[in-house]
Amino acid sequence: MIKRLKKFLSRPTPPDTPLPDEPHVVTVQDHAVNPKHISSGCRKVVEQLDSAGYAAYAVGGCVRDLLLGLEPKDFDVATDATPEEVCQVFRRARVIGRRFQIVHVRMGREIIEVTTFRGHHNGHDSDDSHQSEEGLLLRDNRFGTISEDAHRRDFTVNALYYHPQDGTIFDFSTGLQDIAARQLRIIGHPETRYREDPVRMLRAARLAAKLDFAIEPGTQAPISELAYLLGDIPPGRLFDETLKLFLNGHALASYRELRRLGLFKTLFPDTDRLLDAGEEGDWNHRFVEQALHNTDERLRNNLRVTPAFLLAALLWPPLVKRLEQLTAEQGRNDAIVRQRAANDIINRALQQIAIPRRFSTPMREIWDMQERLPRRHGTRAERLMEHPRFRAAYDFVLLRESAGEELGGLGAWWTRYQDADPQQRSKLVAQLGGSGGSSRRNRRPRRRKAPQQA
Repeated sequence: MIKRLKKFLSRPTPPDTPLPDEPHVVTVQDHAVNPKHISSGCRKVVEQLDSAGYAAYAVGGCVRDLLLGLEPKDFDVATDATPEEVCQVFRRARVIGRRFQIVHVRMGREIIEVTTFRGHHNGHDSDDSHQSEEGLLLRDNRFGTISEDAHRRDFTVNALYYHPQDGTIFDFSTGLQDIAARQLRIIGHPETRYREDPVRMLRAARLAAKLDFAIEPGTQAPISELAYLLGDIPPGRLFDETLKLFLNGHALASYRELRRLGLFKTLFPDTDRLLDAGEEGDWNHRFVEQALHNTDERLRNNLRVTPAFLLAALLWPPLVKRLEQLTAEQGRNDAIVRQRAANDIINRALQQIAIPRRFSTPMREIWDMQERLPRRHGTRAERLMEHPRFRAAYDFVLLRESAGEELGGLGAWWTRYQDADPQQRSKLVAQLGGSGGSSRRNRRPRRRKAPQQA
């Protein structure tokens, strides 16, 4: 598919060329997007809008992914119908959002996101458009033409419009060239666009990781200097972006891209500070990378991944550090001290990303179980297995060991215990001697050194 695009696009557009008002039209003979790969819900939405007299197209990431031979996760539609007019066409539709009004249209089990073509800003506040003094778009419901809409989209590879009926692709920017060159380019002046919506910087990292694209130099240049603008984004929105970054099947690549661009610290500043702290930082880095690698593997194998486990891992290094500090200050490491350490870390994290309680509560339980799992004498082991967070806590132990932490074979013991019958379990507990019930709370876990590179 990419070869066909490269053959068709024989003259790449220079990066400083202004975006045209007329689209670059690619007919069905010159691309390999199969209309059968467009979801039935998306096709029906476009057909019904067409029948009602409106222009409508599949747009954005779904078109990009189909050109790359990928399976889109969802399908979006852009139209010249206003949100109110869309709701008149579809019975099962509702307008959501105030900052950016969009319509969710339900087609069977599918929800198709329908947006009205966005228009240009005139630099002045109005009922449908409002910017902060720093350039942040606080409200953006100024509607316009398809050409204006294309110029308002974030990256060129997302400014592609596909009409399922005749298979035509409309490209108002350099999206097709950039897909062929496997590069990510922002539309317009990079600094201005990032100031309008700083989340675009996170999106650049996520798309570069997901698609294995290079970020075009001009697009990348301002990111490290403007990363601080993410502090103006509501924590709730940053939490949603965090899940998109790390639960998309490319968590490890996203993390590395975030670190390279200086963006990881805007989401997890406490963790970021501990990633470059000598030998301890090396272990923290291995631990985080191992957690993200495991997350990708589980998603590839269609296994369940919980945000609580992922967040517990990303915040584990600062939790360990804070617990060490409190233990040194108070001369003890008991449940009260551990609870305070957890509170401190979660409260600090909430300043960046708004972690809902449905995730922060199991996070705490996974952390707490790390202290309880080494104590296995008597009936403790059996009771621990009945805990609702046992499996997640056990997986967390395995994660710590795979990153190089020495836990005295704790993970292997629990693996054998789960697979054993009642008689074998009794023997496993008896073989612990005096160590199985001892607490490790007053000594720091030993971490194996990483093997040196040859």
